[in-house]
Amino acid sequence: MPVKNALEAKNIECVFILYQQEHLNNTLESYVKNHNLNYVWVNDRKEAKKIYLEAKPEWIIFGNATDDLNEIHCFSKTALMQHGIGPKSCYYDVSYSPIMYRFVEGKHRLERLQKTFPKKIFIDTGYAKLDPIINNTEAKITLESLALDPSKKTILYAPTFYPSSIECLPQNFPDLFKEYNIIIKPHFFSLIKSKYKSQKEKLINWSRYTNVYACDVDDVSILPFMQLASIMISDASSTLFEFTALNKPAIWCDFYKLRWSYRGIFKFRLNKRLDNDLKYFGQVAARVTNIKELIENTKLHLNEPQLNEVNRLEMSEYLTGKVDGKCSERIAKFIVGECA
Repeated sequence: MPVKNALEAKNIECVFILYQQEHLNNTLESYVKNHNLNYVWVNDRKEAKKIYLEAKPEWIIFGNATDDLNEIHCFSKTALMQHGIGPKSCYYDVSYSPIMYRFVEGKHRLERLQKTFPKKIFIDTGYAKLDPIINNTEAKITLESLALDPSKKTILYAPTFYPSSIECLPQNFPDLFKEYNIIIKPHFFSLIKSKYKSQKEKLINWSRYTNVYACDVDDVSILPFMQLASIMISDASSTLFEFTALNKPAIWCDFYKLRWSYRGIFKFRLNKRLDNDLKYFGQVAARVTNIKELIENTKLHLNEPQLNEVNRLEMSEYLTGKVDGKCSERIAKFIVGECA
């Protein structure tokens, strides 16, 4: 969205290609209409490719890897912009795709990608997702509107779907932090995928506590909740890098519910899923391995948010790139040819 805004400010027309997705179509439809976006529905990549070849846009920006671009490259330039900056190996693997350019976040990621894919073109622009917070343009919500107490500090719990800490937290999790507000922003897979039914049941139970606001699928963006929160609790999610890039403290739950096929002799599957970048979580956030440590560290860093500030700022610049509110502008300038 911030890149779209930066492009439209340069009189560039933007059209969104939306893929039909079970359980998400209504959310997508509502979002694009509320934001007055130009959009087209497709059922699959074959339909999308047909549109690209007929419309012949100057640029196509993909959010994930895609193949079969030879015909498209006769008419259009292509770029990749990932939606997350987390520790999963797919962050790097998607660059096996034949997309022409990729916008990346920070020196570490740029150097690693360039070393792995020496013939590809990567542009370090920083992470555009955070621009609205830095520029104070993100639509604001209030604690009152979420039925939370504005006199209390607010915890944002933002777990991923797998491997997740949700199953490892107790049923009375909100009671452990009853002196604080808790906003729970799970990955939408936890809410719509049948394989994560147990996660959804636990989230529903937590939502009944008076100090909790539990987001649903229609709460698309995490940014408004980042603005409200004093601290974040998460696990193997890129949101830890995003939140700490705002110079706010975070807690890394380094304990997860693993499927049997990821345990014991099959642990190599987890190692394959999670990239070595996971090691940086402990440098930007406080690592905890059980509930007792989670309670202690959350309260400690809420009371003393400056404790890990030096490491947080240093590693954020390394892993997230410049956090100056101008990432979208740098992407837009590259697309329109205003910079090399």
